[in-house]
Amino acid sequence: MPAEVDYQPAISFGGHAWRLAFVLATSAVVWIGVQRDGGFDGRVWLLVVDLLAGLVAFVAVLFRRRRPVPATVVASALTAVSATAGGPAALAMMSLGTRRDLRAVAWAAAVNVTAGFFYVVVVSSSEVTEVDQLFGVVVPVAAFAGWGLYIGSNRALVAGLRWRAERAEAEQALRQSEARAVERTRIAREMHDVVAHRISQVSMRAGALAFRGDLSADQMRAESEVIRDAANDALRDLRGVLEVLRDPVSGLLIEGPQPTWVDVATLIGDARASGATIEFADATTAPIPAGLGRTLYRVVQEGITNATRHAPGTRLRIELVEQQVGVALTMTNRLGFAAAASPGAGLGLVGLAERVALADGRFERERRDGEFRVRVWLPRPAETRSAPTDDATATPPAGGYRGDR
Repeated sequence: MPAEVDYQPAISFGGHAWRLAFVLATSAVVWIGVQRDGGFDGRVWLLVVDLLAGLVAFVAVLFRRRRPVPATVVASALTAVSATAGGPAALAMMSLGTRRDLRAVAWAAAVNVTAGFFYVVVVSSSEVTEVDQLFGVVVPVAAFAGWGLYIGSNRALVAGLRWRAERAEAEQALRQSEARAVERTRIAREMHDVVAHRISQVSMRAGALAFRGDLSADQMRAESEVIRDAANDALRDLRGVLEVLRDPVSGLLIEGPQPTWVDVATLIGDARASGATIEFADATTAPIPAGLGRTLYRVVQEGITNATRHAPGTRLRIELVEQQVGVALTMTNRLGFAAAASPGAGLGLVGLAERVALADGRFERERRDGEFRVRVWLPRPAETRSAPTDDATATPPAGGYRGDR
């Protein structure tokens, strides 16, 4: 608990009432005890001084929270000439003990004990033994100080628990806010991965149709149906993304069926049917795990989308090669000269880089010799890696791609 956390609770009206009753009762017990032992012995002036000093002590104890040490010292010092000040001194000592400042408590207790012995030995005319002095002065002061320390420790414990609970609630709210932000990012990324590919196909077919003046009515109708089907597929995919991210009843995050590397063939087939020219070479021998395959699928999907949008009509080469500790995927196409067939946010490759980084892989893109190349290296899970060979490295090669060396 930080030091600035105040563990002194506010006092209610009932709290003030019982504290006042305690002070009056303590002063009365001390005053009656002194009177019974003949402490005043008919000295009226001493009685007046006792009452006046006790009144000052009652006023001083009212400042015990704002000025705990001065208030306690004043009330304790007045017990040297006043038995009535015993009640305020006891309350001030307990209040000071709740601060848990042992040095201040010891100082105030020394003043209280000294003043008490002075009153018993010098001021009071009663004859008391050393045992009476001990139990009449030292024991009460120690008891009040100890009780105050106990109360202070209990208050600090309660305040610390309350502070920790409030901090835990604040941290929980922060985690929920971060989770919502992550979820919004995931929804946006999944929408981009799933829908952008479909929309690019719709845009490419619609753009090509605008320049085909040699088509008959039946051919135009057939192409329009293909465009309509592609648009419906995009809407269906978008609806599927939104449905699988959240359960419609509980609202909890759930995982729907995700594409794997096996689905890449279908993805490329659909792109070829839409007019894209794609060369595909898969040189891997071991099966691709589901998690790794999903990431590779998204990379290929984004590569096809970018090539279709920014370099329509060019040939896209997709190569996947096996390595000891991972796989390397390379996608290459000639740079296009025409304007993009459809507008894009320009964040597809940024999202891919983040996705690859989360999978502990490497992502590179470059323009060289009139070509645009995307290269991705992704590690295989340890249990699916191939056996070591003499020329295999235990870590990804420089740049992450064995085939470019």
